[in-house]
Amino acid sequence: MRVLVVGGGGREHALCWAIAASPLLSKLWCAPGNPGIAEVAECVGVGATDIEALVGFAKSERADLVVVGPEAPLTLGLADACAAAGIPCFGPSAAAARLEGSKAFFKEVAVAAGAPTAHYAVFTEADAARAHIASRGAPIVVKADGLAAGKGVVVAMTEAEALEAVTDMMEAGIHGAAGARVVIEECLVGEEISFFALCDGTTAIPFGAAQDHKRAHDGDTGPNTGGMGAYSPPPAFTPALQEEVMATCIRPVLAEMARRGAPFRGVLFAGLMLTEAGPKLLEFNTRFGDPECQALMLRLKSDLLPALLAATQGELAHFDLRWEGLSSIVVVMAAEGYPVAPVTGSEIRALEAAAQVPDVTIFHAGTARREDGALVAAGGRVLGVAAVGASLREARGSAYAAVDVVDWPGGFCRRDIGTRGL
Repeated sequence: MRVLVVGGGGREHALCWAIAASPLLSKLWCAPGNPGIAEVAECVGVGATDIEALVGFAKSERADLVVVGPEAPLTLGLADACAAAGIPCFGPSAAAARLEGSKAFFKEVAVAAGAPTAHYAVFTEADAARAHIASRGAPIVVKADGLAAGKGVVVAMTEAEALEAVTDMMEAGIHGAAGARVVIEECLVGEEISFFALCDGTTAIPFGAAQDHKRAHDGDTGPNTGGMGAYSPPPAFTPALQEEVMATCIRPVLAEMARRGAPFRGVLFAGLMLTEAGPKLLEFNTRFGDPECQALMLRLKSDLLPALLAATQGELAHFDLRWEGLSSIVVVMAAEGYPVAPVTGSEIRALEAAAQVPDVTIFHAGTARREDGALVAAGGRVLGVAAVGASLREARGSAYAAVDVVDWPGGFCRRDIGTRGL
């Protein structure tokens, strides 16, 4: 098979890494890719949101499958454009991708499907939002309705924080158009889990769970980020809870989307809170998580490629995935100043030596090659140092051993990834 992966971050490196191992693969491209991805795929100089150029490339190269990594191309209609050109695409239509593209739409669908979720209200006027906060009190959660690169959520512990979030989003426009409308929710308490399911429009099958770490610094302090690390599987998410989530959240939402004429095909990423009253939906994303994808791919025993193809062809009903009986972890190394103002251009050394640590795989997220060939930071989240082990403790030890080998004074990481799982 000839496959084009769209994107250029750590998630896409993990997808390319897994797809490259498939005996069914004959050619693998990634657009735009990164230096790490270039080791397993041919990188193509096309941006991830250049829909016309991506489809044109896939047609000219006779791609058998397009696999979409990030959310932006999906909300812009890449899957629709591929369908119009007769190219199978792993990823939902723009109509189905609204589950991530609009938090208000997600809440509407969840309620219609009877899925358990937090009490909420939607606002387009800042004063009305402030009045709602005053009536509900804190803690309370303020979310930008649209896509904000994983940073449009404020868990406000005081009313003052919530009011500031409303001002920032709706009046200062820190998230642009994404914050013109906000969703304000009750603050749920419990363990937060990322759960994934492959969907073919009518059938969904589990694709594992992970626990992400959103705050920038140890002890869950500092600003929210796109994710500073993850581990899989999380002990708190038992097989019984997985089946409960499939029955109460995934399958009902899949049926509701089909009823609305927007069947969901691709991967449905449920952000869950395990509350005392049971699991509740925080959000849906319509693509693999980053860095959760890296942790999941390390544990997947099945060939990924036929699973992705089955999702595009409506053939998941009898598909069975196999998993290694291992734990995995990924520690994100980010550029100083991330997430507010990451400093790019700093040189990264000794990566080859770090990759020699047993059971370690290093995924590139935001790297580039300088003219002299040196590897440099080119983004906020730069590397994902990942490892597997017979236990989470073993995997964690290997990952941090590799982190300590990396020679990068311009980077930082959290030192407590996975501790909750221990």
